[in-house]
Amino acid sequence: MRTRLNRLALALAIASAVTLQGCSLAPTYHVPNVALPEHYQENAGPWHPAQPADALQADWWHVFQDRQLNDLQQRLLKANPDLAAALAHYDASQAYASQLHAGLFPEVNVSINPMRQRQSAHRPLRGSTQPSVYNSDSAGFSLGFDPDLWGKIRNQVAAGDAQVQASADDLAVARLSLQRQLATLYVQARGLDAQSRILKTSLDDYTQALQLTRDRYEGQIASELDLTRAQSQLAEAQAQLDDVKAQSDLSEHAIAELVGVLPSDFALAHNAEQLKLPDIPQALPGSLLQQRPDIAAAERRVFAANANIGVAKAAWYPDFSLTGMLGGQTGGSGNLLAAANRYWALGPLVNLPIFDGGRRSANERQAKAEFEEAAAQYHSKVLKAVREVEDNLAQLRDLEQESRDQQAAVDAAQSAQSMATSSYEAGAVDYLDVVTAQTTALQAQRRLQEVDTSRLKASVGLAVALGGGWSSSAFNH
Repeated sequence: MRTRLNRLALALAIASAVTLQGCSLAPTYHVPNVALPEHYQENAGPWHPAQPADALQADWWHVFQDRQLNDLQQRLLKANPDLAAALAHYDASQAYASQLHAGLFPEVNVSINPMRQRQSAHRPLRGSTQPSVYNSDSAGFSLGFDPDLWGKIRNQVAAGDAQVQASADDLAVARLSLQRQLATLYVQARGLDAQSRILKTSLDDYTQALQLTRDRYEGQIASELDLTRAQSQLAEAQAQLDDVKAQSDLSEHAIAELVGVLPSDFALAHNAEQLKLPDIPQALPGSLLQQRPDIAAAERRVFAANANIGVAKAAWYPDFSLTGMLGGQTGGSGNLLAAANRYWALGPLVNLPIFDGGRRSANERQAKAEFEEAAAQYHSKVLKAVREVEDNLAQLRDLEQESRDQQAAVDAAQSAQSMATSSYEAGAVDYLDVVTAQTTALQAQRRLQEVDTSRLKASVGLAVALGGGWSSSAFNH
């Protein structure tokens, strides 16, 4: 009768495991809803709430059409140590997820234990006929399986897989951030090259002006004050050129660090030509935000937190597991598999929680609070993404107008400089007018170049804010 009851209990346990295998106590998951406007304030294109990222534009910096920048970005991907660390972190998260997946399968073990041992002569309850030294050989096979009736393991696996996806997105965030740093530094370096060219041209002009003033002074046409002003102006321009050179060195050193080499082993080819300002579509659909890896990572962490609620809830229910053992044991001789030497065990194990001092209740509250935290962080990431896009669109719009206005200022300043120089040569004006006109022209040119560099930096910022640039395919979402 007892044997039949044991078999019936085992059958019921197996049947329950099969019936409840698909059970999960995690709440039904929905991507957190973020109320957003229909389009960007700074752009007319309609858009949609961000979803997990599909893929980044792998070479978004190509919009600047610069070979040296392309080469530097490839070197960054191959040799940057911070990127290598982020990749190792991603590999570790994958390994952890694999550990969680192992819980879905039975655990099988085989043990072999040949042993010779001695027991104490004063061992309690030792029989007078028992030997002091004897052999004990054993071999066994064991199997354990958790049927996961309430979805605890499956939710742990789901949360782990989501964390792997989030870690992959974190890797993309790190890569995109480093690419932005490199592109911004490169734009800055090119801008400094242009500043250097402007200053060198002005130095040539100032040198000629100084020679003219010296000749006029020696001919007693110009005063010593005019000569001193010309010398001071030339020295000031040279000091400005020295400052630009110092800034250029720092930019070059920072770029060397990003591409994984020592500054002493790196040299950036100088180029004063203006980088191509990329054409930005008149309407940017908000679906481009789907490319942002930080949003995708935040959404996956919301999903993982939701699954962890199911893990916490499962702790309230009875925990079932199935265990089986089969083996043999001898006293040092004989066949381990002989019928007399065999041992076996088979049966379910049930663990029913009764009292834990509120631990399970606290775990569930913690899981729900962590879900709310993850949802709020997702909301924050989306709002930040929209703001960054708006910021860079506004910067590009305002800087474009500033560039036009500054170009007009440059044209006027250069015209004034030409007139002042001609008038001075004719003796119609004081040299102070020449110095003032030349200084104004130089400042106007440098300011125009700074505005153009800022426009390029804003273009880099917009590409990164959109998760990796834009392309015609982005409008087909």
